Amino acid sequence: MNIKRLAVFSKSVRFEKRLLTARHAKIRELEVQRRSFKTQSRTLAYAKDLFLGQINKTEVFPYPEIGNEELEEINQLVAPVEKFFNEEVDSAKIDHEAKIPAETLNGLKELGLFGIMIPEEFGGLGLSNTMYARLAEIISLDGSIAVTLAAHQAIGLKGILIAGSEAQKQKYLPKLASGEHIAAFCLTEPGSGSDAASIQTRATLSEDRKHFLLNGTKIWISNGGFADIMTVFARTEVTVDGVKKDKISAFIVERAFGGITSGKPEDKLGIRGSNTCEVSFDNAPVPVENVLGEIGGGFKIAMNILNSGRFSMGSSSAGMIKKLIELTSEYAATRKQFNKSLSEFGMIQEKFAVMALNAFVMESMAYLTAGMMDRPGLADSSVEAAMVKVFSSEGGWICVSEALQVLGGLGYTKNYPYERYVRDCRILPIFEGTNEILRMYIALTGMQYAGKVLTTIVDEQLILKRVADLVINLYAMTAVLSRASRSISIGLRNHDYEVCKVLFTTSVTTFALNLQGLFSFFVSIIFNFYLVLTRLTKQVLLYFSQNSYSSFLISFSFFF
Repeated sequence: MNIKRLAVFSKSVRFEKRLLTARHAKIRELEVQRRSFKTQSRTLAYAKDLFLGQINKTEVFPYPEIGNEELEEINQLVAPVEKFFNEEVDSAKIDHEAKIPAETLNGLKELGLFGIMIPEEFGGLGLSNTMYARLAEIISLDGSIAVTLAAHQAIGLKGILIAGSEAQKQKYLPKLASGEHIAAFCLTEPGSGSDAASIQTRATLSEDRKHFLLNGTKIWISNGGFADIMTVFARTEVTVDGVKKDKISAFIVERAFGGITSGKPEDKLGIRGSNTCEVSFDNAPVPVENVLGEIGGGFKIAMNILNSGRFSMGSSSAGMIKKLIELTSEYAATRKQFNKSLSEFGMIQEKFAVMALNAFVMESMAYLTAGMMDRPGLADSSVEAAMVKVFSSEGGWICVSEALQVLGGLGYTKNYPYERYVRDCRILPIFEGTNEILRMYIALTGMQYAGKVLTTIVDEQLILKRVADLVINLYAMTAVLSRASRSISIGLRNHDYEVCKVLFTTSVTTFALNLQGLFSFFVSIIFNFYLVLTRLTKQVLLYFSQNSYSSFLISFSFFF
């Protein structure tokens, strides 16, 4: 009887493996066009479906891949960018002088890095989100440069891309793409940080109705000291159903308009070479044709801008961590204590495992999300992008601390780059939406979508945090599982399943702890999450119990 069962089991393993490989091969036969993925249009977002206890498999399986044409293009771009950052960028000097040299900025412009996502018709590179994420891995090797470029294109000019008129795009994008003009994003004010809706900067229509007069002060503005073009948000008076109301509007503001002053650059803990300062507007005249979108529609534009750029923090953090692993492994292999290399000690090996694991997960989440965003029929991927940002910013902080710890006292000195990485990395959980705010956003958005919000849940921040952490871990597991499935299907060496094993062990434990804390509060939501977890971890539990490649394949086939 046991022999018969074994025969059936082995036969099913071979069948499932052939099925999985054939399915992936069929998908790979389809020519994936440049900057897009051939897929049906969709309306639902994967993360929001998790709150319904559903898995939208088409969103995450198979793992996104790019076409040969796009792959060739990105390889041509990566080589000179890597060469530039390795040979021309002096990060220690940038940090010490708190300024990016003019020759370095000119080099970035020559490489086209100020127009990465601006369409080719306006003079940019016109790269997809996936290609942008790949370049972000390299650019992140210097935190100051990474912030300068991100402030320019991920948020500074993004409003023109997503809400600008054709005339506005024609007028501003070419010079922004070349780097002749630098962009900035002006939202935060002294009295409004995370509460962006409470800004007080005001735009008043002039008597001749040809200009808005802009008055107010913005703080923490990256590129604020030298930006030529700014996306500025201000209160405007609008009439709704015969009633006058204050609503936020967005404006394209040129420094050349006048009435604009920039304060002294902030003396920051990290990313010291980036320019961060206060920007004030004193009756700055802004032509009415420079309104972005509709009057009163600025808050939505601001949120769309911020939501769209967060996904790249995953690949940026992964690039930084991989560089740290390279530097730290050289030291650990040569440094001897107690007649052994540091690399031979278990606790040191564990630190490298933590760094490698986090880099793998960040990459998986970032490129999965980028793939979703690149597909036609774009659904709202803001929750996925927020989850990537939270996981990567906190994972990055853990990893730089572990890398520094390997070097001990040497890592604490300015002779090595570790202390700079620690200082640069500390900003990640703060900007582009604090992780606390994003956790609330993730939890509340998902529960509203599922129709499960209680009237008091918005004030239960600790409950919201647990819900958000639970979903973030689910998405991390999903991303790694999707990536590993592709590796298995195409026969990549080692199939990455060892990394999956570590990830799932950690994530399932965290998931269980969050379930325990939430259970007494929100039973119905937990039940739906349990259904999702059952699907995602069935193959993991079987893999742990059998510890065999065959059982991994059998349980993994549940998804197909």
